[in-house]
Amino acid sequence: MLQRKIMSVLQNWKKSESKECPIIHGVRQCGKTFIVRRFAEENYEHFIEINFIERPEMKQVFAGNLTVDNLIKGIILYMKDAIFVPGKTLLFLDEIQDCPQARTSLKFWADDGRFDVIASGSLLGMSYKEEVSIPVGYELPIDMYPLDFEEFLQAVGVEKDQIEGLSLYISGQKTIPDYIHDIFLEHLREFMVVGGMPEAVNEFVKSSNYQNVHQIQQKILRDYQDDIAKYAENADRIKARACYLSIPRQLTKENHKFQYSVVEKKGTARKFESSLDWLLGAGMIVKSYNVSLPEFPLMAYVKEDLFRVYLSDIGLFTSMFGYQMKEAILNDTLVGPAKGGLYESLVADIFYKKGENLYYFKKDDSSLEIEFLLERSASVVPVEVKANKGSTRSLNELLKNDRIKKGYKLTSQNAGIAEKKITLPLYLASKI
Repeated sequence: MLQRKIMSVLQNWKKSESKECPIIHGVRQCGKTFIVRRFAEENYEHFIEINFIERPEMKQVFAGNLTVDNLIKGIILYMKDAIFVPGKTLLFLDEIQDCPQARTSLKFWADDGRFDVIASGSLLGMSYKEEVSIPVGYELPIDMYPLDFEEFLQAVGVEKDQIEGLSLYISGQKTIPDYIHDIFLEHLREFMVVGGMPEAVNEFVKSSNYQNVHQIQQKILRDYQDDIAKYAENADRIKARACYLSIPRQLTKENHKFQYSVVEKKGTARKFESSLDWLLGAGMIVKSYNVSLPEFPLMAYVKEDLFRVYLSDIGLFTSMFGYQMKEAILNDTLVGPAKGGLYESLVADIFYKKGENLYYFKKDDSSLEIEFLLERSASVVPVEVKANKGSTRSLNELLKNDRIKKGYKLTSQNAGIAEKKITLPLYLASKI
């Protein structure tokens, strides 16, 4: 059974006796329904699940009076086995984006307080034709992602204390024993091709069959394209799909900046910007913004028209290149321009699943480029990613800034330190 960090978030919510209703937002098939069912099994005597896509007739319950007593009567009318016991029942409103009034009802469930309610949705970041009254102050937003690298490690049998033990090497002052280093590099390559979609991870744990995993990922990619066709506005459907399918090309060209002309010859922001925003709202992509200065706070220096785009899961991204790419990654024989984009996407995956905002720095004359900038203790921490061994001219230049106390070089090499520059193996990115 996959261990997910979000479980502790839900446990803390229950202990706090908060009146807010958790609303879990995450890309489709990242495990939201599974985790709520498991949470209910461990904490409640009665569990009621309403999926508004599978049971569209349930929308009628929320079409009228939204008082809790009226809603309970309506639910029991359609679900004869539903049992409401104060303090012992969890109501789960799944795919809530398909029933805006159900989202409005969270205020009434929260005010009533007799029953715990959790909602989830895959497409909550977009605007809908039907207006929704968002119950501000009554929702507890929780972002859920596909499995991160540490969750993947646990899934494949690495003990939690072994994962936590990697923190001993984060300063770069201690060399990691070769046998540990080699094992985690192998797991990292596995993560690059399997990723974090629960169905893919479960198949890998069960069979160790990469072909089966690839087939599952291809199915998920098709499902996502079906979602675009179903939920995006008519004007955005074809353009959103084109933007999505362009991402491998965007990240294998020399300049990883997202360019609309790669989506379509002579493509412009005016034509494709709303489609890209739709993908972002759906959780299918992640944006990293260029900044004019590598200074704290980074948000103040964002260039909104200059950004990079990554897929929301490294395994899906790798799968878009085909199965032979996976073989090259696993055998560590990958060379060429694609390697840099893949390893940059890997680090983006690790960072964003930690909840980091993604920023990068690239001078207009291309003389200096840092793949990631993090914020720590009101200071900027640059992170340069090296898919191959090589110098870090850009990082060295940035570390001359007295306001930057340290920076990281992420590579396949072992840990080390030279003045302000800390070299770490890529699998330690989650510990920064």
